[in-house]
Amino acid sequence: MYKILCLLVLFFGPGKLLFGQEIVKISFQENYKTKSSYLEKFIDVEKGDQLDSLKLENDIIKLKRLPATSHAYYQVKKTEKGVHIVYGVQENFTIIPEINFYTTNDGELAFRTGVYDYNFLGRNITFGGVYQYDIFNSFGVNFRAPQLLSKKMGLAFNYSNLSTQEPVFLDSGTADYKYNNTSYEVLGLYQFNLQNRIELGGSFFTEDYQYIEGATDDDVPQDFKVNKNLFKLIYEFNKLNYYYQYVSGFKSLLNVQYVVSADNVLPTFFIFFNDFFYFKRIGKKGNFANRLRLGLATNDDSPFAPFAVDNNLNIRGVGNTIDRGTGVAVLNSEYRYTVVDKKWFTFQTNIFIDAGSWRNPGGDFGDFGESQNFRVYPGAGIRLIHKRIFNAVFRIDYGYGITEDSTNGFVFGVGQYF
Repeated sequence: MYKILCLLVLFFGPGKLLFGQEIVKISFQENYKTKSSYLEKFIDVEKGDQLDSLKLENDIIKLKRLPATSHAYYQVKKTEKGVHIVYGVQENFTIIPEINFYTTNDGELAFRTGVYDYNFLGRNITFGGVYQYDIFNSFGVNFRAPQLLSKKMGLAFNYSNLSTQEPVFLDSGTADYKYNNTSYEVLGLYQFNLQNRIELGGSFFTEDYQYIEGATDDDVPQDFKVNKNLFKLIYEFNKLNYYYQYVSGFKSLLNVQYVVSADNVLPTFFIFFNDFFYFKRIGKKGNFANRLRLGLATNDDSPFAPFAVDNNLNIRGVGNTIDRGTGVAVLNSEYRYTVVDKKWFTFQTNIFIDAGSWRNPGGDFGDFGESQNFRVYPGAGIRLIHKRIFNAVFRIDYGYGITEDSTNGFVFGVGQYF
């Protein structure tokens, strides 16, 4: 109804049609932290333009995608010299603690905690750090400024020191290694238009493997350290539209990486994967959500294959890094239903099914159809959502495996699973 009234005012304003009139002023309201100077730079409409309802609607979509914005709208006001555009920007609280922890019926436990400001300096800059405990200690620092250099161009800088206990799958059995990855990454960011953007850059990182226990292999060293260079391209096509906790539309996210290794133990390899997202509103309270990931990597017969089967990444309830592969096909599908919807708080339930398969290192495409590589985990969960705090979604999911050698378990975290 509100949009209909805006359009009526836009096209049938008092005294004369407003369409095609010159925009003589742009202002913002309700943006208590976000700088108006940044918002004026961010939107596409400019002073001196002719009034265009399509441009205004596109600006609203862009504003609602900002972490700092829970909702956005516009008003058109007639003046003696033209029209005055007022953008309403209802803000999120954006200094957010992060916590994720997960467990299985085997008693495994890991957690990740940190704090980020998703609107640092009021300019849509993400800045913060994270600490992770997954048997060993890890930490990282991230800085991302999409409009740092211009309206469409920005930079991202990331540092991480990640240590985990990783299973390595050998012909003679499974070995446990302490894995450490120290990485320095720089990315250039460019937004072509409302739907299309890219990230391009690379990183220098060091991987350090130290044998702990389990099977051994004469061809696989027990302790080694390798320097690597990674070149990365990310391309996003985004036609998602948001209305508070509801999402509708389609998004495609392509990630291409080329990793150059200084040691034959961990050879140079190529990897790509594409995430396809599809969301649809069902009635007033339902949301159908889907993510399909398809990916392939250089098919080396190596125990250190890049695609992992993991509780917190792709299959809820499966366990912490239980397998690896050089190809992946995973579908996450869920139905979210809003039980309680207040001005600031939402309670959702969801039912889901996570299903996927992997290609074995050195294997062929027939591996995707092998029963030991295929996993199906239906389940259910709840979501507690604060509507005025960015990404303030506390989730609990329980997945129960129904395929060969399955497990079950809870997955906890902040933010929707996808």
